[in-house]
Amino acid sequence: MKLRKGRAFGALAVIAALAVCGFSCAGGHVIGKANPRSGTASDENETTLPEETTEEPTTLPPDKVVHVTAAGDNLIHYSVFKNAEKLAGGNGYDFKPMYSEVKYIIEAADVAVLNQETVISESNEVRGAEGGVLLFNSPPQVADAVIDCGFDVFTMANNHLLDMGTDGLEESINFWNRKAKENNLTVLGAYLNEEDANNIRVREVNGVKIAFLAYCHHINGFDDLLNDVPLRVIKNDEEDVIERQIKEAKEMADVVIVSAHWGQDDTTVVTEDRIELANKMVGWGADVILGCHTHTAETMEWIPRDDGTRGFVYYSMGNFICAQTDNFNVVGELPDFDIVVDGVTNEVSLENVGCIPTIIHYEDDFSNMKIYPYSKYSKELADRHGLPYAVPQGTYTEFGWDVINRIIEEQIPAEFRKLDK
Repeated sequence: MKLRKGRAFGALAVIAALAVCGFSCAGGHVIGKANPRSGTASDENETTLPEETTEEPTTLPPDKVVHVTAAGDNLIHYSVFKNAEKLAGGNGYDFKPMYSEVKYIIEAADVAVLNQETVISESNEVRGAEGGVLLFNSPPQVADAVIDCGFDVFTMANNHLLDMGTDGLEESINFWNRKAKENNLTVLGAYLNEEDANNIRVREVNGVKIAFLAYCHHINGFDDLLNDVPLRVIKNDEEDVIERQIKEAKEMADVVIVSAHWGQDDTTVVTEDRIELANKMVGWGADVILGCHTHTAETMEWIPRDDGTRGFVYYSMGNFICAQTDNFNVVGELPDFDIVVDGVTNEVSLENVGCIPTIIHYEDDFSNMKIYPYSKYSKELADRHGLPYAVPQGTYTEFGWDVINRIIEEQIPAEFRKLDK
C-alpha cells in the first residue's frame, strides 16, 4: 500500500516526456534513439519504402527495496536467564538457542528492529523480577545473542530504564554504544544528554534512508532521578518535542519509523489516547509506528493523512521473549513489510505489510524455552507447554493450539496475518 500516490502515472509521465524530448532530455535517462533511413520519390506514383528504425531497449532505474522486520519486548525474566545459564553449562549464559527458531526470519531482513526491554549494567547483579520485585538487569550475553540473531536496530525507550538507577542507565547506554560501533548497529531511546537525544538516528540501507525515533509513556515513577543528571529520555507527553523530531526526521530521510512504548499492561484494548497520538505522529510524518509495552499482541491499521497518503501503526507487538504466565503474554508479533522507493519518481510506499505471529514456548519449570514462528509451531508443542502448570488454574492459564489460534484471530486482522513465513 502506498504512502503516496501510485507509481504508474509517474512512470508513464516520465516515458511520455522522454519520448517528446528525445535522447537529449534533461535528467539523462535515454530510453531509445531512432536511426531512420529515408527514401526519395522521383514522382507522386513512385512507392516510398517504409522507414527502418532500430530502437534500443527501454531501461528504467530499478526500485529500491528494503525488507523490514521488528520484534516487541525482549523481556529477560529470572526464568529466561536461568534457561540461558543452563544452556551455557554453568559457565556464564547462552541465550542464542532460545532465538534459533526465528533467526532465519530476522537474518532475512535488510533491517531488523528490537525493543530491548531490560538494561545491561555489568556493575550490578543480574536481576529478573524474581520475588515479584519488578527490577531487571540482564547479562551482556543477551546483547550477543540478539545481535547474532540478526537485529541491527535497538530501541531502549521503556519503563525499566532506571531499574538500576541513573548510573546503571548510563552504563547500559555506554555498553550499547560500544556494541553499535563494533557491529554497525543503530541504538536509540535513552541518551547521555540533550544533544545526544536530538541526534536523530538515520540508517541508510539499499540506498534508502530510514530515520528511527523512540519514546516511552513513563519510567515506573523514577522520573525525578533524571532531574540532576544530563541523561535524557523523551516521554510521550512531550508532544512538542516529538512533533519537532518527526518533522526533522522526515526532512532527513525517506522513511520515519517510530518506536512507541505505551498502553496498559496485559490488555488488548487499544485506548483512545494511543489512537490519538498515533494519528498525530502519522500526521507529523511518521510512516510506521512500532508499539510495545502491553505484553500482548494487539491490532494494527493504516492511518490516513490529509494529503491522501498513509502511515501504518502496530499498536502492540507483544513480547519477543518472556517468562510470563498468562496465555496472551506468550503470543507475539513480528511486523514484516517492505519499503519501496520508486526508481523513476522516488515516491515511497509500504508494501507487503503484515506480521508474523510468534509463540514463546516453555515446559515444566520454564524449561526448554524458545521462540517459534507460527509456521514452525504445532499442536504437539502446544500440548507440552508449561503455562497451565506455572501458576494455579485461572481464566488465562488455559493453553493449546486452539487458544493460540483464537488469540491470533481476535488480535491480528486477517489481511495482515503472515502464517506461512
